Amino acid sequence: MLVAYPEISLFSHHKSLSRIMQQKILHFLQQIGIPVIETELPDDCFLPGLAIEKNTILMDPKRLKYPGDLLHEAGHLAVTEEKLRPLIGTAEMDPAWPTDGDELAAILWSYAALRHLELEPEVVFHPEGYKNESGWLIEQFENKNYIGLPLLEWMGLCAASEKDGVLPFPQMLKWLR
Repeated sequence: MLVAYPEISLFSHHKSLSRIMQQKILHFLQQIGIPVIETELPDDCFLPGLAIEKNTILMDPKRLKYPGDLLHEAGHLAVTEEKLRPLIGTAEMDPAWPTDGDELAAILWSYAALRHLELEPEVVFHPEGYKNESGWLIEQFENKNYIGLPLLEWMGLCAASEKDGVLPFPQMLKWLR
């Protein structure tokens, strides 16, 4: 069952709704081992109120515009090899990170996470994200056209089809690579 809030637009800045979704997401991230630290961040972050440093998401609650962006950033950590996660945000990390493949995998990972959390796709795929292609991504995923699925399967995170009792994507075998 998906959580729906018909009286309140998902795109409004209704603080209590955003806070409920944010807490649900933060609890999930804690459970799967992705730390989130509240701290003050500058205005020039790629996503308002969020940054990734090493194996951690830095979150400025005053600047965070969309709670679902937490899942996208978590997706980047989740699909990065464990040995490379501590290098994120440092001069030691390959400047090509994240690659286009990493981006596809993080987008699809965030879709699996929102389904797991029973949130509407618009929580992550809001109109101000994804180069104005949020609606198209939602349409693809809702029609089970899971762009990037071979990558997540290759990473050992999920199965593309049901086999031997293993449920297919969007069910995940594990959340971290």
